[in-house]
Amino acid sequence: MKTTLRLSAAVLALTAGAAMAQQTTLTVGMQLEPPMLDPTGGAAAAIDEVVYANVFEGLTRFAADGSVIPGLAESWEISEDGTTYTFHLREGVTFHDGAAMTAEDVVFSLDRARAEGSTNAQAALFANITSVEAVDDTTVTVTLDGPDGAFLFDMAWGDAVIVDEASAETNATDPVGTGAFAFSEWRQGDSITLTRNEDYWGEPAALTEVTFRFISDPNAALAAMMAGDVDAFPVFPAPETLEQFEADPRFNVIVGSTEGETILAMNNAGEVLSDPLVRQAISHAINRQDIIDGAMFGYGTPIGTHFAPHNPDYVDLTEQSAFDPDRARELLAEAGVEDLTLRLMLPPPAYARRGGEIIASQLRDVGIETEITNLEWAGWLEQVFRGYDFDLTIISHTEPADINIYARPDYYFQYDSAEFQSLMEELSVTTDPDERSRINREAQQMIADDYVNAYLFQLPKTGVANANIEGLWENSPTQAVDLTGVRWTQ
Repeated sequence: MKTTLRLSAAVLALTAGAAMAQQTTLTVGMQLEPPMLDPTGGAAAAIDEVVYANVFEGLTRFAADGSVIPGLAESWEISEDGTTYTFHLREGVTFHDGAAMTAEDVVFSLDRARAEGSTNAQAALFANITSVEAVDDTTVTVTLDGPDGAFLFDMAWGDAVIVDEASAETNATDPVGTGAFAFSEWRQGDSITLTRNEDYWGEPAALTEVTFRFISDPNAALAAMMAGDVDAFPVFPAPETLEQFEADPRFNVIVGSTEGETILAMNNAGEVLSDPLVRQAISHAINRQDIIDGAMFGYGTPIGTHFAPHNPDYVDLTEQSAFDPDRARELLAEAGVEDLTLRLMLPPPAYARRGGEIIASQLRDVGIETEITNLEWAGWLEQVFRGYDFDLTIISHTEPADINIYARPDYYFQYDSAEFQSLMEELSVTTDPDERSRINREAQQMIADDYVNAYLFQLPKTGVANANIEGLWENSPTQAVDLTGVRWTQ
């Protein structure tokens, strides 16, 4: 009898040990499916959510706290005049297909990003580069046309990752990077699977396999989490259910901040919206708190300009465009506008669809009608972002410290201010931290004064995860679900 008990205990112990050893896979929920998987060729945040740090790496990268740390470059020197950066690359780095990553790949990647006709969504990040030269296999010299206090920051973006010329053209569907995970499979409309890169140059990932599942419907996301079909949903699409998760010991609720300025973007080149009085009227017609309560169930921080409230340079300008429907009506009358109908194009996220209905009602109260069109993500990118075919849209800009987009006249909301462009040129060549802060504050005030867009709220990061998972980012310093440090605790 005792022998049988001992054998049973041993079998149970072995079984339990095997079960724990097998817990190295993870299923992650995502609301939006990326349209492609090449971060150097598309603007959708969902691309970086899958591949940033996991599959692709840059010379530098963002850490969980938003700081810029070494990536494929282990160190660098900056010339006294601030125009030359000498990067020393890590040795022994290979792409997932086995090809060595060398200085020539850095030259190719940066030259490709800054080339005429580049499809890089953030080509402006590379506009100040005058040359990229390989000194030897592990040394690269980048020369700029002037000092740039944000250059190392810019090189940490997903748009600046290093790719291999041999696989660059197929990265959209078969991405080949240097990261801790390699691409395995994309089941269109369902999931993307990554597997651990056993030849990774750095500390190997604890997870052997990761599957990103696309679940756009909030009710389906709730059901998948409750059933255990999804282990973590870093950006959970149903914030109204977070209390339910908080009461369940199986889960951790992770609430943080993102770089996502959520705005009612306006087509500044439109016949009516080119008038700043009309844009100001729209801004005063909007009750931010109603949108935060109705679309985000109370999660979110009101903003009055395109800057993150957690940034030390943030200026609170919400009162400048405070909810004042009477003032909105006065401004419309002053602009000579009546019987106005505007097209409101809404992408899939719940903050846009729910927020759009609330904003439509608020605009109706001051005499502006809206025609709402719900677009899928690919359609929004084609019609709004690239086609400029819209009047109003709601979108969260999740790129970090991206106020410089207002210096691009061909950007989708088509704001064209020589004064602002000059201010951004000054910022780009300024390295003194105090001076950069002054310029950032002035820039925030300028776009608020011009009522370029109506600024709604800073997108919160509302995540849910199995309580036995550790290492997920609390905040989102960039649009990424970095799984390189994620593991199961039991």
